[in-house]
Amino acid sequence: MSRFAQVKDLILSLEGDFEKFYDKGNQAAGTRVRGGLQQLKTLAQEIRTEVQNKKNSGK
Repeated sequence: MSRFAQVKDLILSLEGDFEKFYDKGNQAAGTRVRGGLQQLKTLAQEIRTEVQNKKNSGK
């Protein structure tokens, strides 16, 4: 479950930048949001691979 905690932590860390970008129009916050979402995408792919490997090995 630590991987799930990593996903939650990453999303929560982006919350302030989402608010700054969407509510206040802060362009730099939008850049940070995009970067964070890229990290999320990478993390999600790693987790998908892990799950698939675990499933295929029968554990």
